[in-house]
Amino acid sequence: MSGSANRPVRRRTFVLGGAAAAGSAALPATASAAGFGWRDDGSHYVVDTGAQLVFKVSKSNGDLTSLVYRGTEYQGYGGRNSHIESGLGSSAVSIRQSGSTILVSVTYGTLKHYYAARSGENNIYLWTNKADTSVSATRYIVRVKAGLFRNDQPDSYTYAPTAIEASDVFRKSDGQTRSKHYARLRVMDYSYVGWSAGQVGLWMVRSNHEKASGGPFYRSLLRHQSADGGGLYEILYYGQNQTEAERFGLQGPYVIAFTDGGAPSSSLFPGTLTTPWADSLGLLGYVPASGRGRVAGVGISGRDTAYPYTVGLANSAAQYWGSARAADGYFSVGGVLPGTYTLTVHKGELAVLTTSVSVSAGGTTTLNTLAVPSSNDPADANAIWRIGDWNGTPGGFKNADLMTYAHPSDVRAAAWTGNVVIGSGSETSAFPCYLWKDVNSGILVYFRLTAAQAAAAHTLRIGVTTAYADGRPQVTVNDTWTSAVPAPPTQPNTRSLTNGSYRGNNHTFTYSVPASAWRTDTGQYNVLRIDIVSGSGSTGYLSAGTSIDAIDLLA
Repeated sequence: MSGSANRPVRRRTFVLGGAAAAGSAALPATASAAGFGWRDDGSHYVVDTGAQLVFKVSKSNGDLTSLVYRGTEYQGYGGRNSHIESGLGSSAVSIRQSGSTILVSVTYGTLKHYYAARSGENNIYLWTNKADTSVSATRYIVRVKAGLFRNDQPDSYTYAPTAIEASDVFRKSDGQTRSKHYARLRVMDYSYVGWSAGQVGLWMVRSNHEKASGGPFYRSLLRHQSADGGGLYEILYYGQNQTEAERFGLQGPYVIAFTDGGAPSSSLFPGTLTTPWADSLGLLGYVPASGRGRVAGVGISGRDTAYPYTVGLANSAAQYWGSARAADGYFSVGGVLPGTYTLTVHKGELAVLTTSVSVSAGGTTTLNTLAVPSSNDPADANAIWRIGDWNGTPGGFKNADLMTYAHPSDVRAAAWTGNVVIGSGSETSAFPCYLWKDVNSGILVYFRLTAAQAAAAHTLRIGVTTAYADGRPQVTVNDTWTSAVPAPPTQPNTRSLTNGSYRGNNHTFTYSVPASAWRTDTGQYNVLRIDIVSGSGSTGYLSAGTSIDAIDLLA
């Protein structure tokens, strides 16, 4: 196909899919399985699904070297294949057919990787078992030829020739920013990612992420596209702004799916996909449905019905989550490996209740109504004033939505500076979602107190969702009282605020402000100054910083 490097000749559609799109899903192709089978061409195992997909796996290293759908090659750019991480190197690769399933097995040290094809389907099912840290395997990437799909989304590079940070964040000539990190979505928000171009859709349907880390609200790169080509990712473990230790074991299946341009079938989605046909394949670490359990909760009381609630299960071996029903808080989390888990109830993204639950194979652990104590939800405390909502996110603050798909320097961002007046009606929308030592430290909040309020000491709270380079707030009231420098809470030690993620460890800083700090003239404004302090960080948007959840002064 001819055309410039920046734009193909024909118009094509670029899609990020989520569970909400399941209703329009196209079923897997099953028109014909006449050609189903495999052959050895000397260097590759060549698998024909008997539908419209033929793929090749290298016999030397397990790379996926060809993806031919309806006669068109989709695999590869820059001479690179699709594979685990950046390629495993010399591996033991074998193939066998079991009825209507063909399985290719790859062994590289302690790592096992599998490709499976089903007769009559345009899908490739993948599993990866990383046993330990001796092998680097943080992702599977499907590399796609350039020019096959439109390229104009936040995670695209083509229109952004100027690198502005770490060689993976770019600025376009119009001032907008692009990066493969900028996909907007949390893990729980999507079931698949990919592209659609006329009569062809190419998708990566994610696994249930039980062996990944970071929980339901985690954000990581999902896809990229540049002048060289595109990539679809299944992240096995991602270190950027990571809040948990790496988990090991079998992850999958995740699915490379071709369609006639529509979304992949909802039958492939995590939580929906069943693979009884894989029970007898001998996949290392595979646990069939019969070896898993379920946790179901009658409901959750003490909820703030203005917010969604999510229930998460986690231990060192696995993680799961499910949404609580808006009406009563009922929840059900299935497909859980046997074990004891910490169950966490989240209001938005803020943990408001934790307990322990045990799961057994083939059983359902039923929980009575879980009660969220009012003391666990900071929003229940009586406040003189409050900026933002206690929900574990910077939602509602200035630039908050933009920061999930753009760099802070993006031309679309409102000024990061500017002070706030309590009672103006725009306290939250005027307050920046992020504060940096080198950008907007020293922001001022103006507020009045009654005589009775000014006569008493009060607690000031600042909730944060993550921090970069140990950035934390120190406060000064009326230039007469300054708090001590608080200790830095445990936070990820990588980039966060500049790569589309505010998700770290929620933490609340509290400051006991004495009565002597307040102005006694009720007609005068009190002035709160918030400075970001740290001995770490660089300059500008990579200086020490933090993301704001809520700020309030308690009565």
